[in-house]
Amino acid sequence: MRITQKKKEYYIKEAAELTGLSRQVIRKWEDRYCSLTPKRKENGYRVYNQEDIKKLIKIKAYQKQGYTLQEAVNNVHSEMERNYYNSREKNLDFFILDLIEKGKRCDEAGLNQALRQSYHYYGMEHFLKEIVIPFLIEVGNRWERGEWEAFQESIVSLVIRDFLIEIRRSFHYPETAPLILGACLPGEQHEIPVHIILLECLLKGWKTKLVGASPAPGSIESLVRGLRPRKVLLSATTSIPFEQNPSLLGMLDSFAGKHPEIHFYLGGYGAVTFATGKQLQHLTLTNSIKEVITLEPLVGTSFPSS
Repeated sequence: MRITQKKKEYYIKEAAELTGLSRQVIRKWEDRYCSLTPKRKENGYRVYNQEDIKKLIKIKAYQKQGYTLQEAVNNVHSEMERNYYNSREKNLDFFILDLIEKGKRCDEAGLNQALRQSYHYYGMEHFLKEIVIPFLIEVGNRWERGEWEAFQESIVSLVIRDFLIEIRRSFHYPETAPLILGACLPGEQHEIPVHIILLECLLKGWKTKLVGASPAPGSIESLVRGLRPRKVLLSATTSIPFEQNPSLLGMLDSFAGKHPEIHFYLGGYGAVTFATGKQLQHLTLTNSIKEVITLEPLVGTSFPSS
């Protein structure tokens, strides 16, 4: 068990004593130069953490070296930003750093090569959990911070999607393996999470089929009736499917009820957010791949006919 030390908070009087600055100076630096943004208690009092104290001491040190106050504040902010990125990137795998560099340049061939190298180096399970997922999170974070443009994020996603499709199609499994059908809901464009889950299912002895981004209404139901999978995984990363069709959740739950021999799961951030608290009789709401692939039927067991 890891024991963490609670971060200490200081009122402005204590911050002044620790830094050697007056309370008036600290307030002035905050208001005029945006040196830091302390939290405020419910009673309105400012409280400072240890990082705030370090900032104030560093600004004071730069000022003594002859920098103007604004220059001192800028130096400290730049320094802390560099330290943040350096410490974060030290924890990233070499292959992820390589993917980030190639993704930034929209180097599709380079991205594909780096994905292939890391896949062959680590094997599928580590590749998915320690390379693909952290890389996608990093790409998303950089896009949200404005460091990457939408086209960079889009190209990276397409390359990863195509590579995951290639892996899944070349994966060998017994024909007698039980089938999982994975599907995005109509209106949902984010299919990579389903690809990742289905690859994890392959590792656990399942045969998989995929309905990709934004399938036509009714196509999931038709495939379920035709393929008779053992389990069905429905995914929505966004709430768009439910906004476009407010009756979708009820329709899916009703359809699942007509096929009691099949286990239906509904996952993804958008689906879980929308469906939490709603009465579901036949769909299992989940954000856990373990729940989907555990207690799997033995390969070769019989499946009830229609």
